[in-house]
Amino acid sequence: MTSTGMTQKELDQHTAGLQEIGDQAVWSLSSCKPGFGIKQLRDNSTDTYWQSDGTQPHLVNIQFRRKTTIHCIAIYADFKADESYTPNKVSIRAGNNFHDLQEIETREIGEPCGWISIDLTKSNGRSLRTFMLQVAALSNHQNGRDTHMRQIKVFGKRKEQCTVTKLPTFSSQDLSAYSTIR
Repeated sequence: MTSTGMTQKELDQHTAGLQEIGDQAVWSLSSCKPGFGIKQLRDNSTDTYWQSDGTQPHLVNIQFRRKTTIHCIAIYADFKADESYTPNKVSIRAGNNFHDLQEIETREIGEPCGWISIDLTKSNGRSLRTFMLQVAALSNHQNGRDTHMRQIKVFGKRKEQCTVTKLPTFSSQDLSAYSTIR
């Protein structure tokens, strides 16, 4: 499947009801050029990017402290700006740790300029629950060696808002004894 990319507004509509949970994870990279690492990959600016510096595949590791429900992952890529640095084929892997990762999705992303959203729900509609995600850039356009990824966001279910029930005001002396909860 080839993707051209979504705008930020389209991504917001696509992920309505979800929240970005990437800040709950520990991020690591297979390699990076100095000044082009995790900070740039996660700074919410599509003008900055992670640039790998090594042999393919180029890896982004996302490790959660507890088993986490993940609905989708979004990658921002810009072929016009990055040309041969733009990933052409990416693999999403999941597992408990580095040693048991299983490929759950492979995507050819064409010549994108925008957000590429990769749905991680299973065919039965259940979301992925995992400790670790890995995004692997398997190949680049024009046989490029290093990769640019401008942003990666991970989306999970929005936490339920806890509502506090207002207790009734007791007017009689007998019932006022129950107005305080210990």
